[in-house]
Amino acid sequence: MEINDIPALNAALNGVATLLLLIGFALIKTGNETAHRKVMTSALAVSVLFLIGYLYHKYLLGSAHTTIGAEGFIYWAYIIMLATHIILAMFIVPLVLRTFYLAIKGKYDLHKKWAKWTYPIWLYVSVTGVLVYFCLYQWWPSAATLSGKS
Repeated sequence: MEINDIPALNAALNGVATLLLLIGFALIKTGNETAHRKVMTSALAVSVLFLIGYLYHKYLLGSAHTTIGAEGFIYWAYIIMLATHIILAMFIVPLVLRTFYLAIKGKYDLHKKWAKWTYPIWLYVSVTGVLVYFCLYQWWPSAATLSGKS
């Protein structure tokens, strides 16, 4: 695997996490707590793999960063999405860990209260993570991205 393959792998992991989050939500709404627990644990594991891949990719890039090749409305829509994605991504790790901790400890009332905030933020961060990938590498790559200098 080369450095340029990592963003696609990370996007795939984010996509899988998104699907698992949606499935986990549906399972708890239907009362299937056992399956919900397994699916949400899988979502956490996939998200941890994503985070490791993301940090590794940033480590390999050093101070370099990838820019979008779009202009005008698309550029500014991307910047707003990216900004909200980054801000919420900073909060999602402690939110997810706290929500999982409450479930593991059997504090289901508190778990449910935390999950009402954690779930939509986690889902948003996962979905926008995939969209950031597509914006940067598929739909509007910059000249640097096209030359392999992401």
